[in-house]
Amino acid sequence: MKRNHRIVVAAVSAVAALALSACSTSAQTDTSKANLTFMTFETPALTASFWDSSIKAAQKEVPNVSVKKIVSPDADRNAYAKQLQASGQFPDVLSSINPKDFTSAGLLKPFDESWLKDNFLQPDANAIGGKTYIPPTNSQVLPLVFYNKALFEKAGVKVPTNYAEFTDAVAKLKASGVTPIELAGSDTWAASMPLVALASADVLGSDPDWIQKRYAGKVTFADPEFVAAMQKQVDLIKQGAYDPAALSTDFATANKNFLAGKAAMYIMGSWFTGSSYMTADQAKQYGAFPFPTDSGKVVIPFNMGGTTSVSAKSANVGDAAKFAQAWSLAPENLKVLIETDGAYPNMKNVKLSDFGASVSDLYTATYKYVTDDNEKVAAFGWVNNDNALAPGINDDFYALSQALFSNSDVQSQLQKLDSEWDAATKK
Repeated sequence: MKRNHRIVVAAVSAVAALALSACSTSAQTDTSKANLTFMTFETPALTASFWDSSIKAAQKEVPNVSVKKIVSPDADRNAYAKQLQASGQFPDVLSSINPKDFTSAGLLKPFDESWLKDNFLQPDANAIGGKTYIPPTNSQVLPLVFYNKALFEKAGVKVPTNYAEFTDAVAKLKASGVTPIELAGSDTWAASMPLVALASADVLGSDPDWIQKRYAGKVTFADPEFVAAMQKQVDLIKQGAYDPAALSTDFATANKNFLAGKAAMYIMGSWFTGSSYMTADQAKQYGAFPFPTDSGKVVIPFNMGGTTSVSAKSANVGDAAKFAQAWSLAPENLKVLIETDGAYPNMKNVKLSDFGASVSDLYTATYKYVTDDNEKVAAFGWVNNDNALAPGINDDFYALSQALFSNSDVQSQLQKLDSEWDAATKK
């Protein structure tokens, strides 16, 4: 699932005020049930109707709760949750937030460890300090490099197996008259996908413990290996890998551009294999490969996903936890995520075939990156476990993706990121 780009605080406050007003005027009055608020969000895959039906699915298992849906007005769900918390309206259940932004304040309740072990293949995959605040229901590879088979063939390009071949492919594609790489540059989380790929492949691929070393102060963003990884993005920009209008292109438009054949490659999360982004027939026209490293070593940026988190401050915390568990285990909920959002299931008692989900050949091909024995590292800036970045740093890292288009001084920008990290970890 996608997440987190910056928004103007004043705008969020205004929308939050409207949302809270709506809550106060339409609050549940059924005193026989526990009244819960559930903060959700909407995407092309996770529509309003999905959330409504998913809530009903969970309520079958927890009929004694009444659920009020609160929709985040923006992709930055963390910011919205913080606005609600500051207003004394922190939701009872929250969807797809970054737990590290809330655990230090004691705002989240961890899930029961026995329940995790009973239901998930990797029960500790989302653990933070030994506690899990988002169930590890499904996994993602992010990003992958999606490519248009016809445009590759026209330009005489083969799937690159190392970074030199990748930059050569960029040159050949540009010479053929097509934009080499599509970029949703106006949305920072989407614009950051090349940086996520580079940090995951080059930095974590060489040192999987790099993030823990950053917490310990043993490495910095301004160290040569991280600078070299980010410099590759500057080099790609200078090479003309992206459309000149990339920074004004939003996520929805970038998706359309790529599927319309206006670009040959698209660096995006594995959710792009879902039916809300492309049909099964369209998927036949595309392939995908992991972002290539200098040596050709295959590195898979891996994220264990999940949706529900529970407020430790809820007046009905027990019922909130039961609802969150029921939502996470409801087969119909995960089936929708598999089909529309390309989720790779991680359930212990339910196999992919058991869901009866219709998926494309592209989904099946990329799912092998999850099931195969290969080198998996944390998807930089996207995981929900101990390798999550310090609170607030995700947004700072995402914003770097836009800044590099106008400021190619990588060293100074990473020194600034170090300062932001240090400030965040000293709170």
